Amino acid sequence: MTKPTEGRRQLFKRVAERLQQHEFKGWFYGDSIGFEGLIAAGDLLGVRNWQDFSHGFFRAWATRMEPFQPDDNTAPGHMMCEIVRRTGDTVLRQAVVKLAEHLGSRRRINNVSITFRDTRRALREPYGGVKMTAEETELLKDPGEGIYLDCMHFDPPFFAHLHHIGQGEHWSQRAVDEILGYSDLLRDPELQLYRHFWLEKTGRGYTRGWGRGQGWALLGLLDVIKYASPQSKGYDAVVARARELSESMVRHQLADGNWHALVHEPKSGAESSTAAFMATAFYRGIKLGILPEATFRPAADRAYDAMLANLDGNGDLRGVSAAVYSALAEEHYWYVPVNFIVPWGQGPVLTAALARQQVDL
Repeated sequence: MTKPTEGRRQLFKRVAERLQQHEFKGWFYGDSIGFEGLIAAGDLLGVRNWQDFSHGFFRAWATRMEPFQPDDNTAPGHMMCEIVRRTGDTVLRQAVVKLAEHLGSRRRINNVSITFRDTRRALREPYGGVKMTAEETELLKDPGEGIYLDCMHFDPPFFAHLHHIGQGEHWSQRAVDEILGYSDLLRDPELQLYRHFWLEKTGRGYTRGWGRGQGWALLGLLDVIKYASPQSKGYDAVVARARELSESMVRHQLADGNWHALVHEPKSGAESSTAAFMATAFYRGIKLGILPEATFRPAADRAYDAMLANLDGNGDLRGVSAAVYSALAEEHYWYVPVNFIVPWGQGPVLTAALARQQVDL
């Protein structure tokens, strides 16, 4: 296994230190990749402090997990299962099973749990002063319930990992069913990419090709492939969807290794977190044996080099957009502010570094 140079080790150490300084709330969007990045940093650098920090945070949450909160679907359940696997912590095991049972009890559409019972929690008037149509303005007043792309990285990997740590075959099937349900609702067949969100009131998805969103989707698909049982009904379809999305993302990769904020739309401008997500995903897909190395290793390396170029000397990934939220006007995504130091920027840098190390046997 190729280890990073001392200079690169120090850089990744700074990335992890900056990530650990984030004010994690327990729980919110970005926590899943944030804690995954911290644990990856420990594995990459051969130290336990970030795993211990994560374990302590998870265990503290387990003591006060009830009453459950609206954003508990964003809990890093996948990584909590990994800590259970590594440590044998029975208290945390009981807590994650209880959390999964709670999440599994929510109302579902097409096997997918509703993300927001009132989507006004995530929908906003567009950044950049973009004008909405009269129809969009009226829908924003009462958009109803919705399902969001980010969540492909939350529940399905969590459920698959529960199966992996011995909590039952039914969790594997639930993971496969749910991630295929997301794919059916959000997939854009023309671009072979995923839309950001779907509203029950209109029965349709909105916003094509959000770059970081494709990262959430692809990492979720790959996690289900890794941790679910290949005997689960629909497993092969998950593999096919992961390959399709990966191939589409390679087609949209820019010469410098990055992607546009909306990967198919040059007017949407640059955004740097997508390269870190895709480097992670492509290396993992190669390691899993589902992405051909001849095609995806060059794309992964270009994304990785772009990621390194976007890092500054303090270990901050520059050019990362703020919390996007969502909007009914697609131009909203062109104007999201950038240069925020956040888990969805720092975390995938560390997962990409570890994934590259693991594929370089």
